[in-house]
Amino acid sequence: MEKVEVTLIARGNQASEPWIWKLCKNFNVSVNIIKANVEPTYGSMLVEFEGPVEEIQRATAWLLTTGIHVEAKQRSVGVQEV
Repeated sequence: MEKVEVTLIARGNQASEPWIWKLCKNFNVSVNIIKANVEPTYGSMLVEFEGPVEEIQRATAWLLTTGIHVEAKQRSVGVQEV
């Protein structure tokens, strides 16, 4: 299982949409919300996605099609670097 930490930013109407719910429903990805600030017209979240790498890539691509800004912060593949 892959873990990827990302920042998600939504503006305007996107901030009030249930995109985390849709993401969890439509993709085989667990979402851990680390930090969030959501207002009626702006929202930002630091989240960790966990799941198969292909599903995380599909979920991220889907988020981008919704207009949400996705910025990778950290990636852990379960192998320690030397």
